[in-house]
Amino acid sequence: MQNKTIKELDELRLVGFRVLCSNDQYLVEIPKASLKLSHRLSEIKQVVNPTEQFGAFVVENETADEDGYWVCVEVKEYTDIPSDMVTLTIPPQKYAVMRHRGSNYKIMETYNDLHKWVEDNNYVRLANKWHIERYYDWKDTEKVDVELLDTIE
Repeated sequence: MQNKTIKELDELRLVGFRVLCSNDQYLVEIPKASLKLSHRLSEIKQVVNPTEQFGAFVVENETADEDGYWVCVEVKEYTDIPSDMVTLTIPPQKYAVMRHRGSNYKIMETYNDLHKWVEDNNYVRLANKWHIERYYDWKDTEKVDVELLDTIE
């Protein structure tokens, strides 16, 4: 059983690419965007940690602007953003957190485990808020290392 915990994060400023595709294509398209971002990291100014990438998404998006998945790096400030990249500001939030190591195809199993823990501990998931995935290793889809941050009340 992996450790689950609660974390509160300050505002995150993210720069990268928005992935918008059919649901069954995200497992294919997200790794492509991650590699593209890795190759273009030198174009992004004020990167906080070049060895980490962030994924961001809203589970139950209420507008078309929230649809999709953002593959990004954290920056201190938005400065000279490349024209084909996007910015995304995540407000301070509280998260239930669990680490996933292994295939990206099995990430939903880890999410299911985390969601059960959230429910068992009487936390309330906020599906209409930004959720975060902090990637420590993303180059091999069979061996991803990612911290899942599920937004809670």
